[in-house]
Amino acid sequence: MSAAAPEAGSGFPADRSGVAILGAGTIAQSAHLPAYAQHGVGVTGVWSRSPATTAGIRDRFPFVGRVYDSAEELLADPEVRFVDLATGPEGRLEWIEAAVDAGKHVLAQKPLTLSVADLDRLPALLARAEAAGVTIAVNHNGRWAPPWRASTLLVRDGRVGDVVGVTHLHDKPLPPLVGTPFDDVPHMLLTDYLLHWVDITRTWLADGGAGRVVTVQASDSRVPGQPAEARNPWAATLSMTAASGATAVVRVPGNSVSSHPGCPFWVHGTGGTLRGSVLVGSDRLEVDD
Repeated sequence: MSAAAPEAGSGFPADRSGVAILGAGTIAQSAHLPAYAQHGVGVTGVWSRSPATTAGIRDRFPFVGRVYDSAEELLADPEVRFVDLATGPEGRLEWIEAAVDAGKHVLAQKPLTLSVADLDRLPALLARAEAAGVTIAVNHNGRWAPPWRASTLLVRDGRVGDVVGVTHLHDKPLPPLVGTPFDDVPHMLLTDYLLHWVDITRTWLADGGAGRVVTVQASDSRVPGQPAEARNPWAATLSMTAASGATAVVRVPGNSVSSHPGCPFWVHGTGGTLRGSVLVGSDRLEVDD
């Protein structure tokens, strides 16, 4: 934890109180709770399907108000204003519906869903949320990585003209997958991990005058040296074409070996180019105009 955890009820600003985590597993405990502690967010409580998952959580994070016995108890708590929905994508829309019916704002982790059928339900769900006066957001937190965020502002400011192409290269080791629940997610790189890259790329294309993405192609494959127990492919390539004809590519060659790892990216436009990198201490950005 990068900052001391404040005690519950220690005078959090009103707009940072009342968060409850529904699905307080590995990601919630390794990333969400430390971030909430660092930034003074008041966590009313947490819940997980497995009591063993939340055992000792208040010893590690004393600012957490309580551990709920059920998700229903969490949603019924009047002190909960925001639900950090950190479950897997299976059944996520049902959880969101329950939170909306309880009058709670929702921050749902990505991917929002892996089901095509769920897409047809989204318009009605968003209409229910609007009628209830609550907000649903998907946590594409990658867009706030400093080089990506700065690139978004530069693209919006017209510093590279009209965007004609976006390229990303994953030149770093993959996150741990073998033996984790992520290795059970079908086509995990394409359906989960790379969604941060998809999200920021769509943003740059749209903000750079390229319009909506109209075609997508994606493939993944096993690579030499990938251990047999690694169930998911370790290489993936995803390409997009926007309405203007601008193109984008996201490339993961595998578990890259590099003495200077990073995730370099390029945003090419009619008036300039952005070149940068994110992750593992590689953050940088330059404007070539």
